[in-house]
Amino acid sequence: MTTRADATQMLDELQRFRRDLHAHPELGLQLPRTQEKVADFLGGLPLEMTPGKQLTSLTAVLHGGRPGPTVLLRGDMDALPVAERTGLDFASATGDMHACGHDLHTTMLAGAAHLLSARRDQLAGDVVFMFQPGEEGYDGARLMVEEGVLEASSSRPIAAYGLHVMSAAVPAGQFGTRAGAMLSASDAVKVTVRGHGGHGSMPHHAVDPVPIACEMVLALQSMITRRIDIGDPAVLTVGSIHGGTQNNVIPEDVTFEVTVRTFSGATHEAVRDGLFRVCRGIAAAHGADVDIDWQDLYPVTMNNAAEAEFAATAVAEAVGEENFAWWPRPLSGSEDFSRVLDEVPGAFLMLGATPAGADPEKAPNNHSAYAAFDDSVLGDGAAVYAELALRRLAAASA
Repeated sequence: MTTRADATQMLDELQRFRRDLHAHPELGLQLPRTQEKVADFLGGLPLEMTPGKQLTSLTAVLHGGRPGPTVLLRGDMDALPVAERTGLDFASATGDMHACGHDLHTTMLAGAAHLLSARRDQLAGDVVFMFQPGEEGYDGARLMVEEGVLEASSSRPIAAYGLHVMSAAVPAGQFGTRAGAMLSASDAVKVTVRGHGGHGSMPHHAVDPVPIACEMVLALQSMITRRIDIGDPAVLTVGSIHGGTQNNVIPEDVTFEVTVRTFSGATHEAVRDGLFRVCRGIAAAHGADVDIDWQDLYPVTMNNAAEAEFAATAVAEAVGEENFAWWPRPLSGSEDFSRVLDEVPGAFLMLGATPAGADPEKAPNNHSAYAAFDDSVLGDGAAVYAELALRRLAAASA
């Protein structure tokens, strides 16, 4: 039987497992229940399992029946601090939620471990299953790399693949990827404008940081549209601004916080240099000071062109050409799987999981309290994970 046929037979079991994870989400780097449930689900398989040290990750290695290289498959496991409002009968009641579909990723990767274990004799090499906590802002992939996930097998991986579901925009069961940038880099910036406080009725005796900060916010938007190449775009959003205590007091300082998304090193540096120049120039023009704290968070999730082409072929042959589409442009979201792809050639794929009957263009998006996912895609997701490893190892030994 094919991996897809076997995965279809497992679908009820996969859905039960996913829904249990969904009802009991955990946040950040410490997911003890999730780690235990995954280990139990993999129990009895011929896997070498190693828990993380700084985080409740789980690395499982399947040694093939014949010698060969290593392929890595990754699934993230953590949830978000979002109070669920889907009304599902297995909805979380903890105040946290699997609003980004990581419960599906974990389940599909665990399903792939079962599929590949049953085909161990066909494997010319090893498969590393990377069950990762802390994707949502904790850089769990970096920690797993530091703890040796890329050295878990007898050799470093020759290829790595990750998968992410979408609750909207893409019909259920539709896979997609692209060569080159798949997801943006992400940076966080905190800007503090330092003026000189005073009475609101006498602003000429003060240096008011409020209009100075407002001028910076508007100037940064102009900088993006006038100084950044439209063919290599950037997103700059000021998501938070704070200052002052009441209407007749000019505060000493105002702080605003920014997220920056870029798709190339050149634009990343152009935005960074421009932000510093704009903010310092405006502060100086008004006789104020400014402190800028720029944090590089995640690099671009960069798909290797050959691995993206390979993944596209594997998906089309495993689940049908009608279920694959090349993406014309990257997403402006970010992923710490970029840490793995910085070390190993590979590809990151997207999978539509828009609920049955919902309009993909109108369904709630990932991270929404109303985000729901059609878990009938679990079988195809598990099959694609398995096929990527099977076919890549076979190609390497041909």
